[in-house]
Amino acid sequence: MAVDGVTDPGNLGALLRAAECAGATGVILPRHRAVHVTPTVAKAAAGAVEHLPMAVVPGLPAALVELSRLGVWSVGLDAGGTTRVWDLTIADEPVVLVLGAEGRGLSRLVSQRCDQLASIPLTGSLASLNVATAAAVACFEVARHRSVAASTTD
Repeated sequence: MAVDGVTDPGNLGALLRAAECAGATGVILPRHRAVHVTPTVAKAAAGAVEHLPMAVVPGLPAALVELSRLGVWSVGLDAGGTTRVWDLTIADEPVVLVLGAEGRGLSRLVSQRCDQLASIPLTGSLASLNVATAAAVACFEVARHRSVAASTTD
C-alpha cells in the first residue's frame, strides 16, 4: 500500500491496521506533507506497526515509477476511477494500492503515475468514504481476489 498525503494520525493508524489484517506486505509513506508513525498512529494501528514494514520515500510519484520498473502494478483509489475495485484483475500480480489524502484524494502526479484508477461504488447519500475505510475495503478485496485465485489453482 502507498499513502498519498494522509495527515490524520487516527486515519493512518486505522489504515495500517486494516492493511496488516488483510495481509499487506508493506506500506510506503511520503516524507513530506503526510503524518508518520507517532504514538497516536501506533495506538490506532493496534499493533500493526510492529508487523507491517514501512518505507518513507522522498516522493511518491518517483516511488511508483520505480515500483512499475520492478513489475509492481499500481492501483489508485479514486472516486472517478473507471474500474470498480471488485472488478480488478490483479489476483496473481504484485500490486500496490495507492490511497489519497482526506478530502482531496490522490495528488495529480500520483494519480498520473498509477497504472489504473479504481473506485469503490457508493450507493448511499454521501460522496465518499474516509481513507481508512476505503483502505479496508480495497485491501480485503485484493485479499479476496487472491484467495479465489488460489482456490481455483489447487
